Amino acid sequence: MKTIGLLGGMSWESTLGYYQTINQLVKESLGGLHSAKIILNSIDFAEIEKLQQQENWQATAEILSRAAKNIELAGADFLLICTNTMHKVAPEIAQAINIPIIHIADATAEHIIKQGFTKVALLGTAYTMQQDFYKGRLINNYGLSVMTPDENDQKVVHQVIYNELCLGRICQQSKNNFLKIINKLSEQGAQAIILGCTEIGLLIKQQDTEVPLFDTSYIHAKKAVELAIFPPMK
Repeated sequence: MKTIGLLGGMSWESTLGYYQTINQLVKESLGGLHSAKIILNSIDFAEIEKLQQQENWQATAEILSRAAKNIELAGADFLLICTNTMHKVAPEIAQAINIPIIHIADATAEHIIKQGFTKVALLGTAYTMQQDFYKGRLINNYGLSVMTPDENDQKVVHQVIYNELCLGRICQQSKNNFLKIINKLSEQGAQAIILGCTEIGLLIKQQDTEVPLFDTSYIHAKKAVELAIFPPMK
């Protein structure tokens, strides 16, 4: 079994889900007392969030690159950045290490295509919804059509992520608001919704809506297990 490197803490609420999902999938695949080989480096998200607000992406890249190097030195075979937004600096992190990065957008796009969808809507932080580092990868590398909510709904999604979900707060009103946004996007033509922030899956589950959802943190974790286990997962 290969060793999975996790660059986490952004936020730790969702990193916890990565650790749990990866170990659950390894257990399901291999049985018995098997668990995943994981090296986790969890950073202080407050430092990153402050730099995000300042749009000082170079400083975030330096912090995450140092953390990624430590994961590599500890013996990881490949790396997962346990956040969608900070894949903005994935190229800089990749240059700093010699192990591959399993890109969350790639894993998600491959899963979407296997399910036969071509037009999706993206929910995430304002950075993820508005900037091209994520949407552009889905569009240019995989030929997907990607919608985003309108400006007001983007503000709602962003605020809930940072003010509630990253703090472990689950609010029924926020859940209702997210479901309204999802239904609106579906009515506008989205075949499925990408939960493009690793915390959104804490609030919205597939059983909450008939609109197909793609939880990026689960898809990312599953991809890691597929790469770590030999023979492959059942």
